[in-house]
Order: sequence, then C-alpha cells, then structure tokens
Amino acid sequence: MKVAIVHDWFVGGGAERVVYELHKLYPQAPIYTAYCSPQWRQRLSDTKVITSYMQRWPFSKLRKFLPPLRALWFSRLDLSGYDLVISSSGAEAKGVKVKPPAVHINYCHAPTHYYWSRYDDYMKNPGFGGLDPLARLGLKLLVGPMRRWDYKAAQRPHHMIANSNYIKQQIKKYYGRDAAVIHPPVDIERFKILDKSSSARGGFLIAGRQTPYKRFDLAVITCTQLSLPLTVIGNGPDHKKLVGLAGPTITFLVDLSDQEVVKHFQSAEAFIFPGIDDFGIVAVEALAAGTPVIAYQAGGALDYLEPGQNGEFFAKQTTGSLAQALENFLSEKFQPPEVAKSAARFSADKFRGSISNYINSIL
Repeated sequence: MKVAIVHDWFVGGGAERVVYELHKLYPQAPIYTAYCSPQWRQRLSDTKVITSYMQRWPFSKLRKFLPPLRALWFSRLDLSGYDLVISSSGAEAKGVKVKPPAVHINYCHAPTHYYWSRYDDYMKNPGFGGLDPLARLGLKLLVGPMRRWDYKAAQRPHHMIANSNYIKQQIKKYYGRDAAVIHPPVDIERFKILDKSSSARGGFLIAGRQTPYKRFDLAVITCTQLSLPLTVIGNGPDHKKLVGLAGPTITFLVDLSDQEVVKHFQSAEAFIFPGIDDFGIVAVEALAAGTPVIAYQAGGALDYLEPGQNGEFFAKQTTGSLAQALENFLSEKFQPPEVAKSAARFSADKFRGSISNYINSIL
C-alpha cells in the first residue's frame, strides 16, 4: 500500500507530534507540507519531505500571512498513485484531492481557527506585530470566500478524526460532518515520575505559549490577588502584558531546558489550565508528572480531567471562579503516582495503536 502524509506546516507544537507518530507507522511515506523548519527537517531526515515554493521565502512570517496561497498549493498537489492519504490539519492541508480508489483520512486538530471559532480573537490580536493592521484588513476581506473554501475542503476527506470530543462537536458545527475521536500523542515518558514516593510539592504552575485565548491573565491576576506563588513558563505575544499584571508572588521563566521544564512540572502543587483548548497536551503533560490540573470546565480538558481524581474544574472563566477553585483546592487529596497513571492512555504507543486499528477497520 502506497501512503502519503500531508500536514499544514512544520514549526512546532502538538500537531507536528501527530505527524511524527504517523511517520513512525509509515516510515516510507513521503510528507507533503507548505514549509518545514530546519529543526523538523533534521528530525525527519530519514524520510522525504516535500515543501511548497513558500519554503524559499526569506521572511517566515509572510508564509503564515497568506493562507489562500497555501490553500491553492494543497489543492493542486498531485497525489495520484497513492492508495492512502492521511492529512493532519487545522488549516489548509485537508483540502488535498485524491482520485478513486484512493482513501483520504483527515486528522483534524480543529476547524480552521481564524475562519471559525476564534475569528474575533484573531481580529483583535492577529499576532503579526507591526503588521497587525494589514493582517486585520486581509482577514476581514478574505474571511467570506475562505470560509466557503474551507467548508468545501472539509468535505473532501472520506473520513475524519477529531483530537477530542470538543473538536468532534466543532467539526459537526462548522463542517456538518461526523468524526471519530482519537486523542493526540503525549510524551508521557518525558514527564514520568521515577520516584514513586510522594515528594514535597509547592506553588502553582502554568506553561505554554502566552496568547490571549489561553487566558494566562486569569491565572496571573488571581494568584496575585490571593498572594499565591505561581510560576509562569514560556513566552508569547502576551508576555509583557502578563508581567505588567503580575504581583510579587508571580515568577516568569523563559527559555528553560527540557530538564528544567520537567523539574518544575514534577514539583508543582497544581497546574492551572484556564483557557478553552482543542485538546491541551500541556495539561496532560502535567498529569504525567503527577501534578493535578485545575482547569476551566470546557474544551479538550473534559476528556481527561476527573474531578477529585486528577484535578478540579472551575465553572466560569473569571478570576472569582478560579479564586474559589484555588482556595478550595486540597493538594493532599491527590497522590502523584495515581495522577500520573491517569495520563497513561494518552501515550504515543496508545495513539499509534488507535490510529492503526482505525485505518485497518476502514481499509
């Protein structure tokens, strides 16, 4: 069976990890993508990575700026001769075309954010710095035709897989399609607790890319008001704003090594997850480190958080609701080994097994 893998772009993040595990399943399959970073090119050095003309552009931000060109490139890809095409997409890669009897399976990370669920967020904060006004204008002018293209592209795959039950609902809402649910792979081994004893833990933790929709501000403001220690790991467009909101109990850490990140994950009292995420790999990484999660009761967190077992929910996306959850949180209720055990079903091995079973059932 001749297999091809298609992915929006290789820069970094959970979506790329999905492709990496698909690559392990089908090591001979070429990977088609709009552009690929040198780091990912090196990581995928044992396979054929085919990129678009955008790979040669000198300004990397410009590639992100022009989704219609990506849509056109993916639509015109020649995938004749393949028996199975697997697209990994939260943007344009799902728009590839295949000819019978080939089968196209799409692993959908989310209906394209900037056309659908987060359109208003992108209009407020496009994330292009000085080019934000131009980005807003372009999105406003193009959102109508690109929504139509995106909907049409989402009808092309023969089968769709969602990365969470939340995204399954979003696919139904925006694309009118049903989808199976297979959770993305999480590097459980990286965060695994080697010492099974319950070591001392202290302080709260939040980590990831600091963008508005992830609501880091809720955690920073609430912990400042309650004088609770909070460690903030990462960077992003909201970083300066968050520093300005923070009181003396908030610590910001940027550019940590992998070992330092793991250490902080394994020593926190709880991980705060205040945004609505498609799945939320970083929260499952915290669970794998034996750290309970305090999450907003929405999105992908509903698939893995069990109140009283591996964390707690707060009901409203407000500082008052989060403050109540933090004040009521009892760390002694949670045993790190038991919390870590709840993350085991999201391992890379489990993902590959689930994907293999799904593909075999179709073919």
